[in-house]
Amino acid sequence: MRQLRQSSHALLLIPIVLIVVITAVDQMVPEDVHLGPLLVIAPAITASFAGPRLTGLIGFLAVAAQAYIGWHFGVLFSRNVLVQILALTVLSALIVFFCIVRERHQRQLAQVRSVAEAAQHGLLWPLPERMGPVRIACLYLAAEDEAQIGGDLYAATRITGGVRIMIGDVRGKGLSAIGEAALLLGAFREAAHRHATLPDLAATLEQSVTRYLADFEPPAEAGERFATTLLLELPDDDHITRMISCGHPPPLVLSPDSGLTIPSLHPAPPLGIAETGPDGYTIDVVSFEPGDTLLLYTDGVVEARDADGRFYPFEARAAQWNKAGPESLLHHVQRDLIAHTRGRLDDDAALVALHREPESHRRRHRHVIHSSGFSHTSTGSAP
Repeated sequence: MRQLRQSSHALLLIPIVLIVVITAVDQMVPEDVHLGPLLVIAPAITASFAGPRLTGLIGFLAVAAQAYIGWHFGVLFSRNVLVQILALTVLSALIVFFCIVRERHQRQLAQVRSVAEAAQHGLLWPLPERMGPVRIACLYLAAEDEAQIGGDLYAATRITGGVRIMIGDVRGKGLSAIGEAALLLGAFREAAHRHATLPDLAATLEQSVTRYLADFEPPAEAGERFATTLLLELPDDDHITRMISCGHPPPLVLSPDSGLTIPSLHPAPPLGIAETGPDGYTIDVVSFEPGDTLLLYTDGVVEARDADGRFYPFEARAAQWNKAGPESLLHHVQRDLIAHTRGRLDDDAALVALHREPESHRRRHRHVIHSSGFSHTSTGSAP
């Protein structure tokens, strides 16, 4: 805010110099040439970067300069000069009025944005930086300019003896998909503690989505709204992760020794496509050794295109950073993805990096808690 004020004050020199130059030149040109009407440029320019007070001040200086020009030539009270002064006064007053209206609308817009941001932050909580033996980092890139989140989602919760994590992608993007994302997040946070197995959890999420779509899905979109999800369970004392994919792409496993591997999963249909019971889900067990990193992602990452329509080479790029920590890894991916797409994503993109630390590191950080606010790349206190 202070920098903006300093910038406005520096730009204020432009209309002041214009007033001085126009006033001086008007006195040097032939008498039949009148440059005074050009003084209206000064308040018009000021309105582009300053508020009504500074604009009114510049308008007053412009009117004073017009009066000085008339006084200098001894025609201050002539009809022509009085009309010019009156016209300049009215135009300056109109410019100030539009400044007042613009600032009022800006305050209203800022308030609406503040409420929208608070609602979005309340929906998609920052993931904790550490849960048990796992370090976590998350990244969210919204496709819509006015949104911080959209149809992609992630959540994590602590259960007895381990951690459960979900990443998902609701059909659609931006603000239009937030309703379904909110439903799925709420259902996961409520059910993750209640069910002993991942298939039971997946079946419960399917029931929640099915009920929601039955009540709120428009008839024209019947069967077209669904959500892909990947459910993970990371035991504290076993170097594995259990997964259930509901139409979601498998994670990348980054190892400092063996590079990148992609586990072969047995996906079930996305949530909302077909009502599936616990027996319809297959648990895939994947090795997750100390030092390894699981990189979860949504379709918005792998389907991002450059100006020539080429997909982002996610696997090849991620393999280059297999020795990076979770925060550094996502930082590399974010910069590379934005460079690939030139900052314009066609779909929301979310990534979660899970790093299993060796026992020696866990002892060192056991009593350390870091927190920060929600951002594109965010880590924070446990929800």
